[in-house]
Amino acid sequence: MVTAVVIDDHPAIQAGVAHWLSCGDPPIQVCAAGTDVRAAWLGPGATADVVILDLHLGGPAPALGELRRLVRAGRRVVVYSMRADDDIALRCLELGALSYLTKAEGAEHLLEATVTAAAGQPYTPPALAGALAGDRSAHRPVLSARETEVLVEWFQSESKDYVARRLGISLSTVNTHLEHIRVKYAMRGREAPTKAALVARAIQDGLVELDDL
Repeated sequence: MVTAVVIDDHPAIQAGVAHWLSCGDPPIQVCAAGTDVRAAWLGPGATADVVILDLHLGGPAPALGELRRLVRAGRRVVVYSMRADDDIALRCLELGALSYLTKAEGAEHLLEATVTAAAGQPYTPPALAGALAGDRSAHRPVLSARETEVLVEWFQSESKDYVARRLGISLSTVNTHLEHIRVKYAMRGREAPTKAALVARAIQDGLVELDDL
């Protein structure tokens, strides 16, 4: 059975999501829920297949830092938010969320997004499809979750060999990801031939913060 942890600061939303998921075919078990992201790191939530994350947890600022940390840890995240904001939806995808749903989209899409995320695959509900179709950013490359993970690990490491060991991949795979990232930036007219240049690009695009380095 697929398991999920629900992070939302409204208990009624937690209960509603748990009910929807339990009525799915096949049913999805909500093994933990909480009003802050600690529920995804402690107890049963730490091993849940999918994290269903509200972006606003008791404050006006979206929990993008929490999303980033979950994705870096290899968690499969579905963002479930009141905000029907194309920019924030695209930002969440760039940070590695597997789907972005608004709370107006209902049980069917949440169930499908959760099952799909448990398999490590993205799901595109109607609102997200509109955001992707309307993304006219000429400067922001779209990096995969793995590319973002490799990039951030490299920023925080002394060598690519260390990145390869930490992520359990080969050195050539690390180099391939980094080269693909450089090509993507170059295609947007924002060349980044050095590590320092990539750090600057990543900070500009919100992929990392100075405190992360």
